[in-house]
Amino acid sequence: MATETAFDYDPGFNDGRLRAVWYATLAVALGIGAFAMYQRVTQGMASTNLTSVTPWGAWVAFYIYFVGLSAGAFLVSTLANVFEVPGMERVDRDALFAAIVSMIVAMLFVWTDLGRMDRMYHPFLWRQVTSPLAWEVHAYVAYIGVLVTELYFSMRIDLARVAERDDGWRGTMCGLLTLGRRETSEASQATDHAWLKRAGIVGIPLAIFFVHGGTGVLFAVAKARPYWNSGLFPLIFVVSAVVSGTALVMALYVLRTRLFTAQGVDPDLLERLAKLLGAFILTDVALTAIDALVALTSLHHHEVATWMLVFTSKFSWSFWGVMVGLGWVVPLLLLSKRAWRRRPALMVAAGLSVVVGIVGVRFNIVVPPQIVPVMEGLPHGRYDPTMVEWATSAGMVAVGLLVYSLGAEVLPLTPLGDHGGD
Repeated sequence: MATETAFDYDPGFNDGRLRAVWYATLAVALGIGAFAMYQRVTQGMASTNLTSVTPWGAWVAFYIYFVGLSAGAFLVSTLANVFEVPGMERVDRDALFAAIVSMIVAMLFVWTDLGRMDRMYHPFLWRQVTSPLAWEVHAYVAYIGVLVTELYFSMRIDLARVAERDDGWRGTMCGLLTLGRRETSEASQATDHAWLKRAGIVGIPLAIFFVHGGTGVLFAVAKARPYWNSGLFPLIFVVSAVVSGTALVMALYVLRTRLFTAQGVDPDLLERLAKLLGAFILTDVALTAIDALVALTSLHHHEVATWMLVFTSKFSWSFWGVMVGLGWVVPLLLLSKRAWRRRPALMVAAGLSVVVGIVGVRFNIVVPPQIVPVMEGLPHGRYDPTMVEWATSAGMVAVGLLVYSLGAEVLPLTPLGDHGGD
């Protein structure tokens, strides 16, 4: 392999001032989150509005939200790594890295929600084979392992190229990440691709049936909550995960291409992602409508009361404004014209609108079903997140954004051959 005399590898922010503002903003959010986490640790659950009637709140909603982002982003990556859809290889690393970061954030949320945060390791020491939650914890570990394995084999060749040609700190870092495998021959590339595809094939059922489908099972097996106790629930979880993951990958592709590489966005790839997103949103709308129709026509008091709570109570802004408005209506309008689907700014708006809208989906899943009493005579639930809950949530999201930003400034998340790095 010929060695080039010059190799300019600098995937970071093009604008130094933008970098400074971005990291300063994250530092403020991390500081606020750290102070709120201190209150959470020292005051325990007294720092929240969670009770024995409504034991799950914002942290659980964000936990399932980020698990969904991760599973959806991973499934988008399989279009390139397993199904070999042309052009999708340009976003598979972004999707895999975003999936890893999302799982890190999800685990932070579920850890924060534990009454005894110091016992987070107990499911690994004392296994309960009849507990869906115990199975989920082990599935998460296996899933993260698959994601890391895929990301490694996806970019190992480019890591080796950077290590060989860059004498700076990025070259040193990339060299360490090759784990000693510096070969860049065609045979080694074929080996990497084969292992990448195998890991993706293993990850598909893991993500669908165990990770996010399994997260849906955690709710679906709760017989005392008819709103959750539905066969459609795990499927709805998976579909909404694919919606949010596709939207996230599309937005990240445009933003990182524009802010980090100063290269043009591929309009054909952008349109392909936009079409996928539109199809997934329509599927999500259909499944949600079916679930609501079945519940309402059953005339089951608890289910009807819960859906009415979602539609007409103080929580309705989350359904109509966030879930329906930002999650469905706005993106579908932006995706409705071919010319708009090829405009990066509009697709970023559509993607981010969905990413925010799915937050409403998760809150609607978690909170309203706990408000209606499971039996006559029991008290109604009450729940509004405290400032500690909001601040810790902001801090944990900032952790994810920081990890992604630092990774995007070091790792070759765009194949180097796309921009003359080869």
